[in-house]
Amino acid sequence: MSLMPRQSTSLTRATPERIAEQALLIVDRDGPAALSFRTLAAALGISVASLQRRCTDLAGLLDLVTDHLAAGLPDIEPGTDWASATERRFTALYELLTAHPGLVALRGGRPWLGRQLLGRLVEPQLADSLAAGMTPEDAIVTYRRLYLLTLGSASFVDHRDPKSAQATTRRALAALDPEEFPTLTGHLPAILPAVTDHEVYYGALRRLIRAAAAPGRTAGE
Repeated sequence: MSLMPRQSTSLTRATPERIAEQALLIVDRDGPAALSFRTLAAALGISVASLQRRCTDLAGLLDLVTDHLAAGLPDIEPGTDWASATERRFTALYELLTAHPGLVALRGGRPWLGRQLLGRLVEPQLADSLAAGMTPEDAIVTYRRLYLLTLGSASFVDHRDPKSAQATTRRALAALDPEEFPTLTGHLPAILPAVTDHEVYYGALRRLIRAAAAPGRTAGE
């Protein structure tokens, strides 16, 4: 009697979804420095070799995790006006990034070109911009401005812990010489809340959107 081949237990445990979820858990809980193939494999209960069969290196692992997250970006209903659709897409991206600062730190300047991000953000955003009357050049410049604003706003502070972020800024500014830095040291009550105020991003996003949507305005202006 022949026996049916059994599926590898390691491969069952190392589905892309499980890898992404566990890697994200490690980064969110223990910080970006805690993520390695060894710690991730141990958390999944598999060998490092099995994990490497799914994603060969750290770059591949980060691509897998970020594309897993990008699958949660919204599908915008057809017919939604350009400004509303644009604000919804980039607000969702900002919320995703600020929820996982460790992952943002790990990715650094590496491009994010996974199918989910391209399919849920880049492609529909550019298509909507063209349909709204932009030239291809204006569409991509507008997209880049919105993307860089979003990425930059999410990258430089841990929005999950605003008290700690403000305390760090306060200590740094308090150590400055007031005679050399009178503006920074003299306006702490105004500076500190802005460090972690999400409205700084949302307000800038809306301004960019309004400017891009203004009749007769091109992205180069």
